[in-house]
Amino acid sequence: MSGHSKWAGIKHKKAIVDAKRGQAFTRASREITIAAREGGGSPDGNFRLRLAIQKAREINMPTDRIQNAIKRGTGELAGERLEEVRYEGYGPGGVAVMADTLTDNRNRTSASIRHRFAKGGGNLAESNAVGWMFERKGVISANAGNRDPEEVALAAIEAGADDVQVEGRSVEITAPPAAFEKVKTAVEGLGVTVDNAEVTMQPKQTVPIGEDKAAAVLRLMESLEEDDDVQQVYANFDIPTNVLERVSAQV
Repeated sequence: MSGHSKWAGIKHKKAIVDAKRGQAFTRASREITIAAREGGGSPDGNFRLRLAIQKAREINMPTDRIQNAIKRGTGELAGERLEEVRYEGYGPGGVAVMADTLTDNRNRTSASIRHRFAKGGGNLAESNAVGWMFERKGVISANAGNRDPEEVALAAIEAGADDVQVEGRSVEITAPPAAFEKVKTAVEGLGVTVDNAEVTMQPKQTVPIGEDKAAAVLRLMESLEEDDDVQQVYANFDIPTNVLERVSAQV
């Protein structure tokens, strides 16, 4: 399992119990609003909205707040005018990093992201500097539990997954966005625990990072994610699982 995918799972668990739940709600609300603005307020015909609502429910976001976010997107309620902006750069060890933001003030956000890159030992780059290193994929991390991990992998492949990695009881599944929901449903149908499921930007190749640089990389990731305008951060680091778990507990 790649280091960054493992980190995504750790982040997901932290988000549910994080003291900064208000920030998590704001982030989820903004994503719902943008999804509804772009594809309409019905989740049945809007995959991005369906996924955004699912993520909001996972952090126990109240139903009325979800509905209000949808209405802001469809124009039924007034709300801030948000713009999607992606920032790209490099972190410690040459790690490629992208941050997707939703902002009502591009100048403020740009200054903040630039500062966080610099403080974290990296540098902000031009648009498309690292974007070509990533591709949009659905990623599902599951624990096979009492099931044979190979059985879980086979079910995922039959449902449309294009890659499966097994590490002990953990199964990491990669699927085209169009097959994401079908694959997730197939895996959940086996009764296994899905630790994290999202459509994300997956690195085509990863950069090995040792323990000497691991803490610095994760601190940059944490710093970027703490920005109120940042929705998601992607990177192509690969930190060994034992190092990642040890270091992430200290960051």
